[in-house]
Amino acid sequence: MGLLSILRKLRSSPEKELRILLLGLDNAGKTTLLKSLASEDIAHITPTQGFNIKSVQSEGFKLNVWDIGGQRKIRPYWRNYFENTDVLIYVIDSADRKRLEETGHELEELLMEEKLANVPLLVYANKQDLMHALPASEIAECLGLHTIKDRPWQIQACSATEGEGVKDGMEWVCKNVKKK
Repeated sequence: MGLLSILRKLRSSPEKELRILLLGLDNAGKTTLLKSLASEDIAHITPTQGFNIKSVQSEGFKLNVWDIGGQRKIRPYWRNYFENTDVLIYVIDSADRKRLEETGHELEELLMEEKLANVPLLVYANKQDLMHALPASEIAECLGLHTIKDRPWQIQACSATEGEGVKDGMEWVCKNVKKK
């Protein structure tokens, strides 16, 4: 079941448009995740130097996903994309233990942004197919996600390359986005 079939579940909101911001450190798998959601080929993905936007239309429903590069020099520009965000999706490389503290710091900074106040948060614990990947529950504990009280949040184990867990995360998004 791809993104289009998930979107069909939201048919009760004709002409509804959602803005989803897809963030995370470089090499976390954001673009792979985005292409997987759009049922596109993921064989040749290069680091995002700016941003990618995918819009999917289905039965009067439009989903705009903004995938912003995660390199350190690009992160200060993330704030230029916060306006009118309906859902924040944060992608973490579960096998990159060395950068867990760094990714936690970046997520913490995002959650303090006024323009992202009360915006639902989905954390994809990506690359679960790799041998040394931390389980989603351990990542949630390390990042202190249980202390988030100002918004709905979910951590979802996934493998963007295998497509595992991606649909489950998007179903959570569909259930928790506020209807405008």
